[in-house]
Amino acid sequence: MADAKIRLYVDHPLGEGQTVPLDRDQAHYLFGVMRRGEGDTVLLFNGRDGEWHATVQAASKRSGLLRTDEQTRAQQMPPDLWLLFAPIKKARTDFIVEKATEMGAARILPVQTAFTNSERIRQDRLQAHAVEAAEQCGGTYVPEVANLQKLDRLLSDWPEDRHLMFCDEALVGAAQTLGTVGGNKWAILIGPEGGFSDDERTRLNALPFAHPVSLGPRILRADTAAVAALTVWQTTLGDWS
Repeated sequence: MADAKIRLYVDHPLGEGQTVPLDRDQAHYLFGVMRRGEGDTVLLFNGRDGEWHATVQAASKRSGLLRTDEQTRAQQMPPDLWLLFAPIKKARTDFIVEKATEMGAARILPVQTAFTNSERIRQDRLQAHAVEAAEQCGGTYVPEVANLQKLDRLLSDWPEDRHLMFCDEALVGAAQTLGTVGGNKWAILIGPEGGFSDDERTRLNALPFAHPVSLGPRILRADTAAVAALTVWQTTLGDWS
């Protein structure tokens, strides 16, 4: 019997003695790629019911059936943190989604700004990257990856009780931090490779819920800035502190 080192995300209720069907892609991965079979064990999670130890009851090329026996980890929810970022090159956008998932973002929102290079995304593909990242990092929650939306429209409908950490490259080297701002609902905004426009910066600085911050003495690439900002927030206000 193989050890339960493989983790799978399933869109199915989980509980003691629950049978869980696998779709074609999951069956191919588990039985074709990873060479697991009947009697072998895996770990399952669905983003709601924690992590469960499960045994393969039936295995075929196109389907499979698992049965859960015990919970191995309680459900752990991330902080109520959104990440807003302007899509960049494909591989680097994938990187941002993966790292945001690993670092505890609850929701990921690609936004179109004045200088955004990409005008479209594959939301389903990015969501799949978030699932894969959660499977590999040991998380029990998968953040939603929203469809691309215009930044100005998103700001117009912004919830009043959510703070926005606005990472402004114009503040490089300045002593701008989160300070003593509190609250449990937050979002982080990372700009595109070309930075924010003057109009966007003016609007953001005027918003009562926006808090401009510097990410240090150097201008960072957009994907590096996302990781740096998530680290700053998590160590200051999140579940790392």
